[in-house]
Amino acid sequence: MSAPSDRSVDMEPAAADDRQRFEALCVPYKADLYRFVFWLCRNRTLTDDVVQETWLRAWRSIGSLSDAGAARPWLLTIARRELARMFERKRLETVDLETALASGDAAFIAGDDGEVDEMRTAIAQLEAGYREPLVLQVLFGYSTEEIARHMELSVPAVLTRLYRARHVLRRKMLGEPVDEKDVDDLS
Repeated sequence: MSAPSDRSVDMEPAAADDRQRFEALCVPYKADLYRFVFWLCRNRTLTDDVVQETWLRAWRSIGSLSDAGAARPWLLTIARRELARMFERKRLETVDLETALASGDAAFIAGDDGEVDEMRTAIAQLEAGYREPLVLQVLFGYSTEEIARHMELSVPAVLTRLYRARHVLRRKMLGEPVDEKDVDDLS
């Protein structure tokens, strides 16, 4: 009778190659992936679930990733689609933003810098269609073309969303009222 052994030792050579490729291409983006999903859904539990599903889907389809340089956008696309699947499957309980901020959750606390807190709050209040391209550009450094491919939009549509997101943020940070004409409904 043989003793239990480490799974990595028993792997077929092709599976071992896939594992090395997955670790080399995908694991370096673990923090980016988590941060991206959290910025989209603002819920740590849901973020954990979506990131886990993203890793599973990425592992299963690592063979379809032909361009090593596209690993990060590929992972973020999987995550965005998985998050959409989660919302299609079930309706999540929503919490008023003021209640969430009052909860003292560390995700809303940036230390002593009040301006950072204000900016985070203002970004969190943006519609998802405006928040996502802004986060992709500012947090991840995506170009407009990369955002367009990622969100499956035209470049002019991305530019419009980025302009409107910045315009609304600027008005909020200056304490000016935001009119409905400032932001169109994306639904």
